[in-house]
Amino acid sequence: MPAPYQTRTVSGDPRWRPVEEYNATTLPPRQRYWLLDEGSLTARLTGLKRGDFRVQRLSQQWELPLPSERRLLGMPLRQRALVREVGLMLADEAVVFARSVFPVTSLTGELGHLRQLHNKSLGSILFGHPGMRRSPFELARIPGDSHYLPASLRQGVPAWGRRSRFLIAGRGLLVSEVFLTAFVPWKPAGGPRRSQRGRVDAAIVRPTK
Repeated sequence: MPAPYQTRTVSGDPRWRPVEEYNATTLPPRQRYWLLDEGSLTARLTGLKRGDFRVQRLSQQWELPLPSERRLLGMPLRQRALVREVGLMLADEAVVFARSVFPVTSLTGELGHLRQLHNKSLGSILFGHPGMRRSPFELARIPGDSHYLPASLRQGVPAWGRRSRFLIAGRGLLVSEVFLTAFVPWKPAGGPRRSQRGRVDAAIVRPTK
């Protein structure tokens, strides 16, 4: 296994809930626009032209996933996964925190190169794959001081987060994204986009146990 880039321990698992549990009052329109957008967040942020976009890797290590991550990915109880955490940066300011969980069984064959992403964008790879599918979003309102966030990205107010399970060539991985204070819910033009690559598939939502 590769040596870890940096290590940290996550002690809090956010309360992720299906989109259907939110309404116009609990999920305002501007936040809904960004949280439910099915396209590539990397492409959307790059297209904003609000400063240079880059990915800053914060940590990468082999560890036991959080309980809800393990269930969503259908992983055995004590199987480790490669967990990668990054900041999505605009004009050198982190606007989104992203956490990706790769089961060891998914990092084989054509996906083996995902072990060595470094500061590359995962989104550009996922949305460039013609057979990609993803599960419906789950959302969470995450306290700003939650240990789910790295210490350098904690803040004084709660943050909206979303996550989705991706399937490529029958292999699953999980991507969670938390929209930080520096992310302004810019006024949308139209509604959330439907994915131009891959499709949302309710059949790949998390196992119940």
